[in-house]
Amino acid sequence: MDNVKGHIVDVVRREIFDGELIIQDETIVEIKRCALPEREKPWPYLMPGFIDSHVHIESSMMVPQKFAHIAVSHGTIGVIADPHEIGNVLGVEGVNYMIRSGREARFNFCFGAPSCVPAVGGDIETSGAVINAKDTEELMAREDIGFLAEMMNYPGVLSGDKEVMKKIKAAQLNGKPVDGHAPGLTGRQRDLYAGAGITTDHECSTLEEGRSCINAGMKVIIREGSAAKDYALLSPLIAESPNMVMLCTDDCHPDDFVRGHINLIVKRALADGYALWDVLQAACVNAQKHYNQNWGLLQTGDPATFITVDRITPHFRVESTVIRGKEVFNYNASLPSDHSNTDDKNLGVKFPNHFVATPITAADINIDLKPGDTVHVIHASDGSLLTGHDQVELTGNPLFDSRYPWTEVQKIVVYNRYVPGAKPVVGLVRGFGINNGAIAGSVAHDCHNIVAIGSSDEYLVKAINRIVEMRGGQVVVSTNEMMDIPLPIAGLMAPMSGHEIAFRTLCIQERVKEIGCKMKSPFITMAFMCLPVIPDIKITDRHLMDTKTFSAIY
Repeated sequence: MDNVKGHIVDVVRREIFDGELIIQDETIVEIKRCALPEREKPWPYLMPGFIDSHVHIESSMMVPQKFAHIAVSHGTIGVIADPHEIGNVLGVEGVNYMIRSGREARFNFCFGAPSCVPAVGGDIETSGAVINAKDTEELMAREDIGFLAEMMNYPGVLSGDKEVMKKIKAAQLNGKPVDGHAPGLTGRQRDLYAGAGITTDHECSTLEEGRSCINAGMKVIIREGSAAKDYALLSPLIAESPNMVMLCTDDCHPDDFVRGHINLIVKRALADGYALWDVLQAACVNAQKHYNQNWGLLQTGDPATFITVDRITPHFRVESTVIRGKEVFNYNASLPSDHSNTDDKNLGVKFPNHFVATPITAADINIDLKPGDTVHVIHASDGSLLTGHDQVELTGNPLFDSRYPWTEVQKIVVYNRYVPGAKPVVGLVRGFGINNGAIAGSVAHDCHNIVAIGSSDEYLVKAINRIVEMRGGQVVVSTNEMMDIPLPIAGLMAPMSGHEIAFRTLCIQERVKEIGCKMKSPFITMAFMCLPVIPDIKITDRHLMDTKTFSAIY
């Protein structure tokens, strides 16, 4: 591309000066300080691009190639990506698919090796694959794997579990960092966790946790995603320890992602009065250093990767994004849709998946309830991954005449999609408010079996069987119609543009409101009803689980 002039934001020297970038091929070969000539349009500010330091791309429902197209419009030039979701469905094959798709975009991806596939496993739930210590050793030796992804099994780390420690050692032997996941750990336990070689944590949700993490030598990744939002409590760390903080979204869902990404966290931090250089240190610099990536910091010899913005205030607008010398986004111009390194043909038309479930009938989800029985009801709340555990002695059928208001209790069904002939597990849930229909999906953390909630067996069967027919997706069924989003790639992603997926997501969520559910993100909340590592009660394809005692209720 041609040389570029503007106000250069040097995050290394922490100064802004007028100058010109001399670019040859994909590299900045010289940075000249010079006066900018007068012109009608103000000169832009040239600065390093933003980095999402921990993200599950699958949560956007987009393949990496399409994800990149949306990301660059927000000034994001790279992501530290954990392919944990597709790993639970397809194992190493899924990881390889994400890497191949990422290569189709002009963007920076650093993919990790998922450390906990499955997250729980055993007799508790069924995943589609396993990534064991031997697999991890092979992955960590690869040049296209940059780190060991979030070690959720922190009890295994603290107890010195052999399989867990082999995975950590594999990363260390290859000189690659290990990401953490240890909510609530402070004091001696945090020190032990860090001492095992864990270098980051994105699960800190209080300032005490964040400071404990930093005191133990770990970097805190401040999360502001679609479901979990920790910026408000953790943001003081930006000023206290700017070299030990990074920013992430973790799970960013399509309707949120098209609105903004790391740029929104940067704007918020600037509006809150944090120093520009500290904010940019967290948003642009620390991830590159921590994960040993050279994606560009606007220095001589760096890749010509940067963004231009109209001003350095909380109200800045990303005007363009340049990656390795090529403009991939321009606010004022229409560019080719994907800015791909190649076309889609290398991804193939056969999408990877693991889906063998067959249609069900109403008899498969029948539960016998009679007066005098004690039933366990999952109590879901909007905007929370935590659930309450209601134990109710029946005076009648809770689906029709319980102590709760009419229609407040519905059935929740989890159906194994990996084993032919599996029997659905049926439970009771309140909080969704569905009164005349059903919703179902194949995104169900972390094993991603089919999950459905509905006001009648008829609606539930229709919704589940539509997921089976599509081999993955999201669906809402009402009296008069059915609306769905097919997710044929591992039952998690669609081969559509990001804006198309976001539009369909908004449409289907509006239809869910029409059947009585007022939750902001009903499919997200339903997906986390299946995650047995979050209290108090969850349901998997094998059991209704008391997750406080980690025991099966049935």
